[in-house]
Amino acid sequence: MKILTFSIRRNFFSIIFVIFTILLVLFSSSNLVAAKNGLYLWANNIIPALFPFFIATELLSCTNVINILGRFFNKYMRPIFNVPGEGSYPLIMGIISGYPVGAKIVCDLRNKNILTKSEAERLLAFTNNSGPLFILGTIGIGLFKDTSTGIILLITHILASLTVGILFRFWKYKDVNIATSSSTTHIINSTVNRSNIGDVLMSAIKNSIFTILNIGGFIVLFSVIISIFNRTHLIDLTSAILSPLFNLLHITPDFVQGILNGFLEITNGLQQISSIPIKNISFSIVICAFILGFGGISVLLQVYGFTSKSDVSIKAYIVGKFLQGFIAAFYTFLVFHFFRFFIFRFK
Repeated sequence: MKILTFSIRRNFFSIIFVIFTILLVLFSSSNLVAAKNGLYLWANNIIPALFPFFIATELLSCTNVINILGRFFNKYMRPIFNVPGEGSYPLIMGIISGYPVGAKIVCDLRNKNILTKSEAERLLAFTNNSGPLFILGTIGIGLFKDTSTGIILLITHILASLTVGILFRFWKYKDVNIATSSSTTHIINSTVNRSNIGDVLMSAIKNSIFTILNIGGFIVLFSVIISIFNRTHLIDLTSAILSPLFNLLHITPDFVQGILNGFLEITNGLQQISSIPIKNISFSIVICAFILGFGGISVLLQVYGFTSKSDVSIKAYIVGKFLQGFIAAFYTFLVFHFFRFFIFRFK
């Protein structure tokens, strides 16, 4: 038995990949539809929303913008979030552009030694967020058919992110002196001028294409994985197992599958939850706030792809996103509890 257990542990990923390949063949028809849907989502929603921001962040990294932001925001970022002023750059870009721009910028800054390891982990926990275009457009107008819903989710999403940042100022707090001395002495020189603007632009586009292709691959992959889970009834089985726990939280079985799908991939879960008919739709919005805050396993693996190229630990990100999900859901609940005209409007 020990030999068998050791063999399974050593060959765990090989076994998983073999099973995945077999299931791809067995459910080829449904997997093909899921892959097409994933590609459609990527081509029509993700590329237009994120690709220009990727190019912009690559171009800005070749200028003195990070230095300027660092000097201006250091008096705010250090006492509030225990990070240098340069941390304002991934925070701002992460909020306005969406997953996974914030994480990419943090890892880039760490690889350039602009941030220490502890500072990068603190930033990683709260700067990788869903963008306003996705929240207001895709969720508010597209899924819930209401702009106010998107505004509520956007506000609570940002507030939850900032709350997590304040809490994570104590992450590896003993490293604060080392972080301060290393980050404040670093100077970023502009590397773009009239003679090399073509090379800089070409490099920015090339790097952005690689990043957007990577995101597209994750979206298609997880669309297929969710399809396989549905065909093999793994989602139904997991839902049945977790139903007693969700009942304690007064979450009906209709929402369990949507939450599980959102735990894997954010867009599929949000779409399923928004389509559930319910009298008081504020409950659906609270659940969506949690999924938005957490981001899903798909985004987590995209972030891991960036952190694996640096010494930044993914643990801070995982803890931070779980916290952000719960805090965003709590803030959204407070909005509907204390501002009841929102609830009356949606009934």
